[in-house]
Amino acid sequence: MTTSQSIDWQAWLRRWDAQQTGYLPQREARFTAMLEVLAILLPAQFVAVDLCCGPGAISQRLLQRFPQARSIAVDLDPVLLALGEGALGTLDGRLRWLDADLCDPDWGKALGETQVDAALSTTALHWLPVPDLVALYKQLGELIRPGGVFLNGDNMRFNPALPTFHKVAETVLQAQWQDEQFAQAGVETWDQYWGALRQEPVLHALSAERERRFAARSSTWTNASYDLQVAALREAGFREVGVIWQSFDDRVLMAVR
Repeated sequence: MTTSQSIDWQAWLRRWDAQQTGYLPQREARFTAMLEVLAILLPAQFVAVDLCCGPGAISQRLLQRFPQARSIAVDLDPVLLALGEGALGTLDGRLRWLDADLCDPDWGKALGETQVDAALSTTALHWLPVPDLVALYKQLGELIRPGGVFLNGDNMRFNPALPTFHKVAETVLQAQWQDEQFAQAGVETWDQYWGALRQEPVLHALSAERERRFAARSSTWTNASYDLQVAALREAGFREVGVIWQSFDDRVLMAVR
């Protein structure tokens, strides 16, 4: 992917982190929990896949903490891939950016790896339709080596049999996500950030391509429940599946191959 020097990629990455943290005040705590798992379970030298990577938030933090690791950052969004590559580059060859659609059964063929040690994702897989998410988990059951780990940090609904739990979690979430809260904190909302980013002349062509790619896709979360994801991962061959970190329905789901 070719990037341009006529845009302040670092500034846009900082703004991305700020607006994401506005929606997820405990975002860094979630990242820290995920990296702690890798530190405990994996050797110093390992290969990870950053699924639906956006501008590479996981890869950036992972490669800073683990200097012998490599990461492959995968996403379908050409704007966020350009932003991540422009701001982070390849981190001395340890970070590779891959334009691929996780809903395409053949997405893994472009990885250049037959097996990896870990796959991670945050605040992203809720966009996938349930059949595609289940198919992805089945693929990860083959891609991640025995003893490797999958980590998904996201909001995962409580079981329908727990309506009071769902009500509490949803109330907390909606209180955090009010536009007034963002205004008071001086933080951009999702729509404000994207509205500003689309004004960058360098990104006009990529923004048009982004709109084309996502035109036929739902603009609302599928947000598969926690129980469904646990069942899908177990069916995919992961021998241990459970929550390693949680705040209401914001969880880090861990699956050990």
